[in-house]
Amino acid sequence: MPERRDPGPPAQGGAGATRAGRRTGSGPGRILVAVYAVFALAATGRASLQISEDFGKAPLAYSLSALAAVIYLVATVALARGDRTSVRVATVSCSIEMVGVLTVGVASYLDRAAFPDKTVWSHFGSGYGYVPLVLPVLGLLWLRANRRGSTAAGPAHRG
Repeated sequence: MPERRDPGPPAQGGAGATRAGRRTGSGPGRILVAVYAVFALAATGRASLQISEDFGKAPLAYSLSALAAVIYLVATVALARGDRTSVRVATVSCSIEMVGVLTVGVASYLDRAAFPDKTVWSHFGSGYGYVPLVLPVLGLLWLRANRRGSTAAGPAHRG
């Protein structure tokens, strides 16, 4: 009976992983993933509490807070995974997050009655030290830097 050898860990993050995708959750990307994870938990907790206790007070604001929680969760997983599809999902998530925090930020100043309590994105994330305003920018910059890295490290010959 022939001896079976262990093939070891998959190269470059497994099937479909890109060089850029492999790096999105490593190095400084680990910090980014950790911050996204903290915000996913914080937004989920705050939205759950607000929806369960006072939903009738501000249904739009609290629903948007729950949406933010989902977007943070999706971005966290996508950035951590780092394969090609996940990098695309992370890019879309960070882009939606950017639009969301800017839109809700402006709306919360224009219609204070619709946003009586702080939510993750209200007032541009002032209740969270404006991190929600900066986080999608950092996420998109990180994804872009990793995309450039994969282009530079890619094959020299295109045929």
